[in-house]
Amino acid sequence: MRPHVKQRAVTLVSALGAWPPGEQGIAAARARIAALGYSPALADQAGPLLADTPEAVIEVVDAQYGGILDTTASVLVVCRSWIRGAEGTPVAGGVTVDVRLSRTEPDWTVTALHPSTPGAAAATPSAQEARVLADPRITLPPAAAADLRAGTVHTSVLTALEALAAQHTVDVSILRSGHPIDVFGTTRPSDHPVGRAVDVWRVDGRPIVDPATPRSLVESFMRAGEAAGSYNVGGPYRLSGAAFFTDDTHHDHVHLGFRA
Repeated sequence: MRPHVKQRAVTLVSALGAWPPGEQGIAAARARIAALGYSPALADQAGPLLADTPEAVIEVVDAQYGGILDTTASVLVVCRSWIRGAEGTPVAGGVTVDVRLSRTEPDWTVTALHPSTPGAAAATPSAQEARVLADPRITLPPAAAADLRAGTVHTSVLTALEALAAQHTVDVSILRSGHPIDVFGTTRPSDHPVGRAVDVWRVDGRPIVDPATPRSLVESFMRAGEAAGSYNVGGPYRLSGAAFFTDDTHHDHVHLGFRA
């Protein structure tokens, strides 16, 4: 659904977060994205995408909708990155960027960037946080893992992830940071920024958005999310029950929200 909107976001983030030797710095970033038709001023909002290092590479793990309406959109670009350390060794990192777009002619225009800010890691993770971080059946991108290390994810989410991982392999896209503060297009607060939600983009190695992924797998995962305590389960299919919903935003991932 509207893949060109996601492509606009991914192309920009990739251009900002990767550069060949000697092309670091804000001026070079402005030039890179201007050559691709984006406003060079967007480089000033890139934050952690622009490390002070002579070389960087970036991998986009997933691009999912934070919201998609007729004339505006939020695309959450989930990234891993590597920079050259002081002695030339690669240093791994990553960020999730909430890319905002508006519909214009002839194409969608990026209007703002909101990189994730997970916060500092706690001195010692809880036993449950440590288990989730170490679970080989739960894959966390860098920003989500940093949310866990910062101690900002509610125990209800962690408990659900452990229960789901007992049945499936689970690839998380978003926990807390990098998600819009409000449910997109509304003034209703999202459960994500307060650490009470998780988005999953792949289950048992099958992307939610892939038409070849069996509908039965996605539906059973959504129902397992409700059984694990979610009051607000969004996905690509409308299921019976008060906890479930679907819309254009959630055709590419499963959202699980928790009250506490």
